[in-house]
This record gives sequence, structure tokens and C-alpha cells, in this order.
Amino acid sequence: MSATVTVINKQETQIPLADAVFQKILDAIYDGRLAPGSIINEVSMAQEFGVSRGPVREAIRRLQGIQLVTREPYIKARVMSLSAESALELFQMRMALEGMACNLATQRMPDDEIDALLSEMEQDRQQRVSGAEQPRVFDFHERIVRASGNQRIIAALCGDLYHLLRIYRRHSGTVLERKDDAYSEHWQIVRAIKSRDGGLAESLMRSHIERAANHLVRHLPDTVRQ
Repeated sequence: MSATVTVINKQETQIPLADAVFQKILDAIYDGRLAPGSIINEVSMAQEFGVSRGPVREAIRRLQGIQLVTREPYIKARVMSLSAESALELFQMRMALEGMACNLATQRMPDDEIDALLSEMEQDRQQRVSGAEQPRVFDFHERIVRASGNQRIIAALCGDLYHLLRIYRRHSGTVLERKDDAYSEHWQIVRAIKSRDGGLAESLMRSHIERAANHLVRHLPDTVRQ
């Protein structure tokens, strides 16, 4: 890993070091500084963060637990490689669970929350178009899942599995054409929620995720397919 990851600062030491290291490695995986298949060197990473190897090792074990890092006996840890088979399985699960979440959100989201979601979507679109730095990540799918009010669906999609899903979702939206289509599909889904048409909202969400899955499989580089 190159020296692009910043040292753990004093503010971050207010939380356990392993948590701070975990978040920094996670951020590096999210933004591509740690690419799929790349080796994670505990010694050099500890030096870059200015910590001992213990917190790094603990953070890596946690990343293994959520399937973002793989390690075989006597082999160094690596960032997981993107797999077409794994992507399809995850997106099929998303189609079922997020489709139902969308239907439930249609029944349960108050009008003011729907209006707030529409406003945030527009703000996010404008920030992305302008290239302005975003103070936080707006996650449309997480908002819909949490709005469902179903704690089992929320736990399944917003718990540890969320990180793995986010990696695949990031790669499914890297091509500009798909990104523009995804925005349009998001708007259609929220309009269906606002009109309280649960069946339509669920159908639109399932179709949206299916198109993202097909797009991802087509654009996975051969070097990272398994």
C-alpha cells in the first residue's frame, strides 16, 4: 500500500485504535487506493498509521470477517477480488430484500420524510455535477432500507454485509452512462413511494438492481473475475 493513507491523529485516538485503523483501511478500499486483489502489508501499514501491528492485525481480522479481506495459510492478506458469481448472488439477494423494503417504505414513510429524501437527492445530484466536495456520503439505498422499518431487513443490508455490497455497488456505477441511468431510476422509485404505489415501487427497485447487476458483470475486468 502506498503512503497515501494518513497517520492516525489525536482526535481519532479518542476511539479504539483498531477501530480507527479499520475505518482508514475501509476508506482506502472504498475509494480504490487499495484495489481488489492487492496485498495488505501489516508492517508497512502500521508504519504509515504510526501504530503498532496489533491494531492493524485486529482491523484486518475484522475485515476478513466481513469478507473484504481474504487470507490463506502462509499467504499475506489481500483485498477481496471481485467475482461475477459473488456479485450475482449478492444482487439477487438485494432484489428480494430491497424490493420488499421499498414496498414497506411506501406504506410507512411519512410525507415529510419523502420530501426530505427528494431534497437530499437533488442536493446530492448538484454536488456531484459541480464536483463539490461532499461532507458526507448520501446513500439512497440505505435510506430506503431503513425507511422500511423492518429490523431484520435493516440488519441484513445495513450491518456488516453493507460494506461488501457497497464495494460491488461502487463498481456497478463507475461508468457515466450507468450512473446517469441509476439517478433516473432512483427518482422513479421515490415518485412511486410518494404516490403510495407499493407494488410499482417494489417492481422498480427490483428492476433497478437487476440492471445494475447485469451492468456490473459486463464491466468486471477479466483480471479480477474468478
